[in-house]
Amino acid sequence: MLNRLTESLNFQAEALNLRSERQRLIASNIANGDTPGYTARDFKFSDALRDATGQASAAQTVLQPTKLPLATANSGHLALNGLPSGSRAQPEMNYALPSQTNLDSNTVDMDRERANFADNTVRYEATLRFINGQVKTLNTAITGQ
Repeated sequence: MLNRLTESLNFQAEALNLRSERQRLIASNIANGDTPGYTARDFKFSDALRDATGQASAAQTVLQPTKLPLATANSGHLALNGLPSGSRAQPEMNYALPSQTNLDSNTVDMDRERANFADNTVRYEATLRFINGQVKTLNTAITGQ
């Protein structure tokens, strides 16, 4: 019963963590907008959320076998991906394709990055509101008010 109550909160918490990571990444792209040779990075949020929550569509389950975590005897042992066992999987990073050719080989498009930053900010705040609403609903259910 308790796991059903926390599944939704866990999903929103993972979404919030990924939104925060994406915000940091977009801010890094904006900060390096004038750095020669810098390549803008981003990740596909939907794929990263699906990987973080362990949810997969039926088509993906058929096409890709389920990955089992590596069992380690000590928490200091490294898993297959080189991260400490039990640590969070990192989203797959993609490089941004340049929208215009630049002489300094910088692929940061400031208009695109600002739009992505604003969009991610709105979605981050929406996720916070979802979590707040779920906590209020649970509190009301527990107290019976």
